[in-house]
Amino acid sequence: MRVAYRAAETCSSGSLGTNGEAIIMAKRINKDEFVRRVAERMKTKEATAQTWVDAVLDTMYDAFKRGKGITLPGFGGFYLDKRRDGCAFKFNPGQKLRALLGWSSTHKGRL
Repeated sequence: MRVAYRAAETCSSGSLGTNGEAIIMAKRINKDEFVRRVAERMKTKEATAQTWVDAVLDTMYDAFKRGKGITLPGFGGFYLDKRRDGCAFKFNPGQKLRALLGWSSTHKGRL
């Protein structure tokens, strides 16, 4: 089942954050905006952040191409689920992200 979220929609019916507020999915950001935010957070130039983002994405692509999954503790895991008629790309969110989305989670820290 493919799930897409649009601006101003809650992630799931009645989804609440840890403070009881509804979690609202904001408008998606594109790669340029993502790079700008990485540069801001890392206090570096956008060109440097662009290199980092591209390297991460290329590394992920290479892992998937080799049939490997990727686990990013605190965020989640990505993997290819091989099937008879091809494969499906899967994401298993980590506990912090599950808590943010209002899903069952053991996360107790800040969101």
